[in-house]
Amino acid sequence: MPSILIKNANVWTEGRFINADVEIRNGVVTALDPVASSPLNSSRHLPPSAEIINAKGMYILPGLVDMHVHFREPGYSYKETIKTGSEAAAAGGFTTVCTMPNLNPAPDSPENLLKQLEIIRRDAVVEVLPYATITRLRMGKELVDYEAVAADVCGFSDDGTGVQDDEVMRRAMTEIAKTGKILAAHCEVEALLNKGYIHDGTYAQKNNHRGICSESEWKEVERDIKLAEETGCRLHVCHISTKESVALIRDAKARGVRVTCETGPHYLTFCDEDLKEDGRFKMNPPIRSRADRDALREGVADGTIDVISTDHAPHSETEKAKGLEKSAMGVVGLETSFAAVYTTMVKPGLISMERLAHLMSTNARAILGLPAAGGIKPGVPADLTLLSGAGTSIVDPLTFRSMGKATPYAGLELSGHVAATMCAGEWVFNRL
Repeated sequence: MPSILIKNANVWTEGRFINADVEIRNGVVTALDPVASSPLNSSRHLPPSAEIINAKGMYILPGLVDMHVHFREPGYSYKETIKTGSEAAAAGGFTTVCTMPNLNPAPDSPENLLKQLEIIRRDAVVEVLPYATITRLRMGKELVDYEAVAADVCGFSDDGTGVQDDEVMRRAMTEIAKTGKILAAHCEVEALLNKGYIHDGTYAQKNNHRGICSESEWKEVERDIKLAEETGCRLHVCHISTKESVALIRDAKARGVRVTCETGPHYLTFCDEDLKEDGRFKMNPPIRSRADRDALREGVADGTIDVISTDHAPHSETEKAKGLEKSAMGVVGLETSFAAVYTTMVKPGLISMERLAHLMSTNARAILGLPAAGGIKPGVPADLTLLSGAGTSIVDPLTFRSMGKATPYAGLELSGHVAATMCAGEWVFNRL
């Protein structure tokens, strides 16, 4: 494994960016020195075979983390595989991703989980951490033996469905709290869905679509916060999309409830006024109103929202070619995530690059207990992402590594790009 020296970069460490040189040997960061006083500049103590990179103007972060992706394997490999999904993650700057359990078999036992782990060990090009289910088969009834799988998972989720029964969720939280892992809740009251498939707002009313009301999300967020407060479980609320959810979580944090949450780039960029009669605008929860979007932006800026996750959810071309009403729910996002957040939030001055570093890297690392939650420093694994705010590009899904091509960003011009991604000292994506 060659030694690597990355020079003159803006390096994220101890909660700030400093202009520094980073040395990497044997998959570990071995030196971090400010450029003005750096003994690394001369490269005098590096071996002749060392790779030296001038990263002036670029940002180096601990590898980006996505806490919410769907890689579809085992069970649905015609949509995505762990190999293609992890390659898409690398291209998007992610060194760690957490895969949701909407699989066949569902990872609800050590035996079923092992099937997924074996594929991960064989095919993944970045770190892939699976969730196990909260309930057997994600049916919301019978609890999983959490202790039996806890060592091999990042947390527990029934993503795709909310646990409807209050007592089942209370017992689940009580038991999951004993493992120290997070419960990642898909919050959705099924009785309020009314067969809807987009937000119950302006576009739905004008175009005769069945809408999904905001209450279907925030009512279960409200319930799960209450149960987390009772049980002491570490609750992580998935893909929030409504202003009410933001307010509930903000209030819960002020009371000291152990709750974190995420939203997706598309909820920060679009509102239902931007919808088109195209399956690439259909996901669950749906893109909501301008007021919801603005509340999410405020929550990202003020720290209420901890993490930006993509909910990368690939489907086949056929499944996404049936318009808003009949297409499958879900869009892809790994390969556009940084540029989308940079364009929507950083470039207009709504958040800083420092805040982006927390949202896309170190907050998730802290929640999951991963290395480098405090930033890049000697001794941490060399899982690094090099980002640039320079340049623009038109999103072309045909260039995606992911098998899924449905994205609401198709054809849009975005600023910034991922320059390179490194896992354990090896380049897994490199356009330097």
